[in-house]
Amino acid sequence: MNVLGRLALLFIIVPLLELALLIEVGQIVGFLPTMALVIFTGVTGAWLARLEGLRTLWKLREDMARGQLPGQAIMDGMSILMGAAFLLTPGIITDFVGFSLLLPVTRRGIQRQVRKRLEQGVRDGAVQMMVVDASGFGAPPPEPDPEPWKNPDNELNPLD
Repeated sequence: MNVLGRLALLFIIVPLLELALLIEVGQIVGFLPTMALVIFTGVTGAWLARLEGLRTLWKLREDMARGQLPGQAIMDGMSILMGAAFLLTPGIITDFVGFSLLLPVTRRGIQRQVRKRLEQGVRDGAVQMMVVDASGFGAPPPEPDPEPWKNPDNELNPLD
């Protein structure tokens, strides 16, 4: 599916499905319980996003203090941000996806699937990387120093 098709799915079809589902739920349980459900999921989602966001921030700080690359913490942060955005959108489908991205158990499974698709896209050439630095977009990646031990400017990390 091309980018335009995905955007149509995201911005047209999903809101229509959400609206239809909310109307159906409203007809079954009534207007006030449906509104209460929407408000409850929003408040609960905000609380959970804050809790998970703080937990991820502490993990990121821990990794950085140990001199480790905080890859998992960054992925968790992105997932939590997306989950919170889904929960801000009223609807049952988006709430389900949002909570799935906020809960660590389901978030890890989603991250594994995304990572697999990304790796496959890189192998197929469908996903390409571009380095951005101070000189502007599209700068070539820096060449690695073949003999870093001979470089007098290359100091050892004081945290080692």
